[in-house]
Amino acid sequence: MDLLLVVPCYFEEEILPHSIQEFESYFLKLKSRGLISENSQICLVDDGSKDKTWEIIEKASANSLFCGLKLSRNCGHQNAVLAGLLSNVNQYDCFITIDADLQDDLNAIENMLLKRKEGFEVVYGVRNNRETDSFFKRHSAQLFYKLLNSFGVDAVYNHADYRLMDNKIIQALEGYKETNLFIRGIIPTIGYKSTIVEYKRAERLAGETKYTLKKMLSFAWDGITSFSHYPLKLIMNLGIVLFILSLSIGGWSFYQYLNGNIVPGWTSTFLTIMGFGGIQMISIGVLGEYIGKIYLEVKNRPRFIVEKTINNLNASNE
Repeated sequence: MDLLLVVPCYFEEEILPHSIQEFESYFLKLKSRGLISENSQICLVDDGSKDKTWEIIEKASANSLFCGLKLSRNCGHQNAVLAGLLSNVNQYDCFITIDADLQDDLNAIENMLLKRKEGFEVVYGVRNNRETDSFFKRHSAQLFYKLLNSFGVDAVYNHADYRLMDNKIIQALEGYKETNLFIRGIIPTIGYKSTIVEYKRAERLAGETKYTLKKMLSFAWDGITSFSHYPLKLIMNLGIVLFILSLSIGGWSFYQYLNGNIVPGWTSTFLTIMGFGGIQMISIGVLGEYIGKIYLEVKNRPRFIVEKTINNLNASNE
């Protein structure tokens, strides 16, 4: 089968030369065993890096095994993945997305290919442990997946963006035009026969992760609000509870008044006003987030612009 490995890269000059060697060695191994065809390639997508990432990709592309895409600016990890996929739709039988840091086990690719031969159109790479994560990241990630499921988002537990997809999945993905991308939530909505392959995630060999706490929280919020309106329901339910609570407090105060008791205190009044005011501001903020997403979607601006291509004649802007 013709396979394209899509590798998003952002400020990866420290690890990328080593990663390229590992990708090449593993692809040659797969080809020698007849698991992939000679036409299979590795697409390195530069997501607007300001270091030497693109220079390294240009050098690697002297080998026909590699092709390269350079985005005109930093469009984000999800858009970089999407650019590599949509720029090559219908050119390969199947696609695998993987990060450039080599933390995802390359050996899982063979198992993914075998699963595809069994008839699965989507194969999710799922981590079987989080030993390499910090205490905070491990527990916050697990909480994130639990929140997604509780909010009705059909996400695969402990799966990031390491997956195999048949070309028909990429064809279907072309129809998803939203600006607020959360690919790991989109793929399960497409359907088709799917399964998982477990692997052990390694530590990063060089460089630093580009996912800061701020980016992780933003990504988590995008995942929730892009696929669930549960936060809006939560606001309504909270409003109902507070309304009932206010009626109860009002009834209690009136009862105290009839019995000649003066309800004391500016403190309780002040705290109540501040508490209700804070809840209202939070509610308005959540509504604003959804309205902001609508604003971004209706403008229908390109999600990415391809500036340069190497060994790739089909790249276009989206």
